[in-house]
Amino acid sequence: MSKIKGGAVAAVALTMSFSAMADINVGALYPFSGGLALLGNESFRGLEIAIEERNANGGLRGEQIKLVKSDAVDAGQAVGAARKLTSIEGVDVIFGSFSSSISFAATQVAELAAVPYFELGAISDNITDRNMKYVFRSNPTAKNFAEGTIDAIFKVVAPTYGVDAKDLKVAIIHEDALYGTTVSQFQKDIAKEKGLNVVQTLPYSAKAVDLSSLVLRLKGAGADVVLQTSYQNDTTLFFRQMREAGFKPKALIGAGGGYSMKDTVKVVGEKNMEGVLDVDFAQYLMNEAGAPGIKEFQATYKERYGEEPRSGHSLINYSGAKIFLDALEKAASLKADDVREAVMAIDLPIGSTAAGIGAKMNENGQNIRANAAIMQWQDGELKTVYPEAAAVAAPKFPQHP
Repeated sequence: MSKIKGGAVAAVALTMSFSAMADINVGALYPFSGGLALLGNESFRGLEIAIEERNANGGLRGEQIKLVKSDAVDAGQAVGAARKLTSIEGVDVIFGSFSSSISFAATQVAELAAVPYFELGAISDNITDRNMKYVFRSNPTAKNFAEGTIDAIFKVVAPTYGVDAKDLKVAIIHEDALYGTTVSQFQKDIAKEKGLNVVQTLPYSAKAVDLSSLVLRLKGAGADVVLQTSYQNDTTLFFRQMREAGFKPKALIGAGGGYSMKDTVKVVGEKNMEGVLDVDFAQYLMNEAGAPGIKEFQATYKERYGEEPRSGHSLINYSGAKIFLDALEKAASLKADDVREAVMAIDLPIGSTAAGIGAKMNENGQNIRANAAIMQWQDGELKTVYPEAAAVAAPKFPQHP
């Protein structure tokens, strides 16, 4: 009898010992393959650095964090990936996902499983407009991006050229999935509200291999300003065929995606990207006073991966991950309701993170202190040009130095 008791006590002690050393499993759901892989991987790197920093400083709640990667190239795969993470891997929370269509699908699965989902990079407003209880987003939304592109016309393009913004002919082009469709709809609505002259609105597939007819329509309409919401491949295709057609608008304004990638510059050419505007997550050339830790992150990234950050996607994911990891540390437990309570209590002012964003969630779990910056490619670097408090350069265009 005493031997059985002793053995039972020893077994319990051993179990407790293993429990104390157990990892906290955290899902990382991104497009690691397929056409979105470059930006998906760049986004993941920001999360990975945040997790590695946390683990080096004692982990989360006294445990090490184990990242469980799950690849999803589209919405269909996102459903299966999310199910695997929640039901087979048994993760406590999921971080993701860069792509709006992937996030939209995966968050539905996570919500039904009562597993908190932290979106760090997808921008479609619909993701946090569905009254979900356990879906939270740290980054700006499509509406924020759309507002930024219209602001760029009024506050950057028109003043630089010395013209009235309403006299400019504006064209809106976009990839036709959730990302592009959402941004473009807000662009159309805001442009109409502000009295802009929109001469063309043209959707296309991000998988298109020929955009020449679209370019010719823009040229025929005499578009002065083109707003494009795109990924990398369709961005580079558009630039190539725009050059072939001899189409030279006064300004090109991207809504993130391919417009923020250094890899895009490598393909398109520095000269051809000169003066192109990008409304996006904060990049690396911005006033550090409003982005504490940005230089340290950049140095860590270079040491970790052997190259400079390829876009601001890693930075926005890093900053968002840190915000949510802090909340998880403070939560009463990792149960979904306790996590929600801790996330809803977050209160960080704008300019307090490496990406320049603050953090305060509305009832839908959307961060209302996330902002997008207006940047411009100058001499091969993406420099913040607006707002003035964050700017490191004045705007200039090749056609109007």
